[in-house]
Amino acid sequence: MKKIILADSQAIFRAGTAKVLSMDEDLRVIAQCTDVERLMHAITSFPGSVVLFAGSLKPDLTRLKVLLDAAGSRAVVIAENNEATGGYLQMGVRGVVFRSVTGPLLLDCIHRVAAGETAVPPQAQAADSSEDDVVGARVRDRLTPKEMRIVALIVQGCKNREIAQRLKTTEQVIKNYLRSIYDKTGVSDRLELALFTIHHRVLAQAAAEVGNKLEAEERAAAQAAAQAASHRSVVAPPAVA
Repeated sequence: MKKIILADSQAIFRAGTAKVLSMDEDLRVIAQCTDVERLMHAITSFPGSVVLFAGSLKPDLTRLKVLLDAAGSRAVVIAENNEATGGYLQMGVRGVVFRSVTGPLLLDCIHRVAAGETAVPPQAQAADSSEDDVVGARVRDRLTPKEMRIVALIVQGCKNREIAQRLKTTEQVIKNYLRSIYDKTGVSDRLELALFTIHHRVLAQAAAEVGNKLEAEERAAAQAAAQAASHRSVVAPPAVA
């Protein structure tokens, strides 16, 4: 039984990856980490593991290498699509997969690293295939702006209630939109939707852009509300004793 430490701040992707790993009887996820400090602690606590971590966590690679060597563990990085991976390899990371990796390729990489091999795909494989790009672009173009906002929030791990609050609507409206989104993407639930989005580079980029725009709008609205409240407190007449 090979022990796996899984570290990724993206809850949806982490859940999907854990689900893929659990289907292999020779693998056991013994720790899931959401940040770097938890990752470092898990490496120390569970020696002899394969450490699957997201590059987006941006760990101190020197410290990571020291802990891995001391624990007799090996690391596989989940790199962002098209991310350069030379720095990871120079610091002793034994395997590389990209966000767009398929389940079988992920399992193959982990088994090879666990066996002492190095598993690094050609850089050309960092991007999705042209066929996947076509699929991602087709779905992106079919989704309405409101549906794309919902997809962006789903990828961030938001539940229906939070999505409704952030988009200033009701949970029932969000559920109605999700049914339409599932039909357009060919998925059956929010986890499959998030993984479908992450695995199609064009769609993932569009969702990220929409998510960033939504957050910017929310920050601007919060600042405007704070300024309005401050202005009201300044001009308010003094209380009568």
